[in-house]
Amino acid sequence: MLPFELAEYHERVKKTKEKMVAAGIDVMVIADPANMNYLSGYDGWSFYVPQCLILMLDREQPIWVGRGQDANGARLTTWLDEENIRAYTDDYVHSAVKHPMDYVADIIKAEGYGDKTIGLEMDAYYFTAKCCKRLEMKLPNAKFKDATLLVNYVRIIKSPREIEYMKKAARLVEKAMQTAIDYINEGVRECDVVANIYHSMISGTEDFGGDYPAIVPLLPSGEKTSTPHLTWSDEKYKRGDTVIIELAGCYKRYHSPLARTLVLEPAPAKVHDLAAVVVEGINAALDFIKPGVTAAEVEAVWRKTIEKSGFKKESRIGYSMGLNYPPDWGEHTVSLRPEDNTVLQPNMTFHMIPGIWLDDCGVEISESFLVTENGCEVFANFPRMLFVK
Repeated sequence: MLPFELAEYHERVKKTKEKMVAAGIDVMVIADPANMNYLSGYDGWSFYVPQCLILMLDREQPIWVGRGQDANGARLTTWLDEENIRAYTDDYVHSAVKHPMDYVADIIKAEGYGDKTIGLEMDAYYFTAKCCKRLEMKLPNAKFKDATLLVNYVRIIKSPREIEYMKKAARLVEKAMQTAIDYINEGVRECDVVANIYHSMISGTEDFGGDYPAIVPLLPSGEKTSTPHLTWSDEKYKRGDTVIIELAGCYKRYHSPLARTLVLEPAPAKVHDLAAVVVEGINAALDFIKPGVTAAEVEAVWRKTIEKSGFKKESRIGYSMGLNYPPDWGEHTVSLRPEDNTVLQPNMTFHMIPGIWLDDCGVEISESFLVTENGCEVFANFPRMLFVK
């Protein structure tokens, strides 16, 4: 069931260990489900309870640690030997007296790392304050370091197979976006549109189906388009509504996000004007991208383009993305914003989403793209425009 060759997993582990050595870390406790997947292949909806990989410098394989009923999931989806699949009993789950990180600490001590430097993903969504405190309590002789993004930065350059999966995800999002545009009409309920979007993105194509995306479809309409992260209701669309549609195709946990904006005429003239500015800005930024430029320089091109029309955008215009689980498809590494001087390299992948939100309306038109040897390639083939019905 492995989605990558064994050699690719070995290379990922090797690069992670190199970063551990550079950071002075002897053992990593990796709780981010995307990083667990990246290094081991593990894929299951089990991240609602504590789970992790333990990666030690002197061991070839990481150790998977999770709930007992999920151990067979590790056997089915990872490349790990049986001795490296360790399951805690169910009395650790939601207990007031013991915690799964106690079990993790016992493994670390048994392997001889109880007094070493341990890297923790302290800002990972599913690594709680209690997880950290229990490890500190159970490993009093260890030194702890924040290694939140260590594996994320290993992931930032994509392999050919990863790019292939993201291109398949783009085919899924094209289909889902067209479904959204086809179904949004006056008198149609928002929830019915989203139901059709889900069917489209999961049923996929004749050749391959889709996975669940890390973020649900975001479809604010009317005045709610003044903010980007609203979902849907059971209200009906009406004449004059603007609808922002932000979706992602997902294939083997790899994403290709895409946003477009649709208006049900008659729409305010400022929506048409705003869309023209957004399209001009994203076109200029995409045309500028090539290896060697910085994330900040890309954002500057966008900012200067829209400033000619009197608009400003304070938030970032994009971020590195790819493999992930809920609640986010972003990698939390590079951002397209003024203070990020990361140099773009071939096979980095980003979601550029330079939306502009005013007090009573907004427009989003985005592209996911791959940095190539000479420029960039957008993943989705979908008209970059304001859709009018």
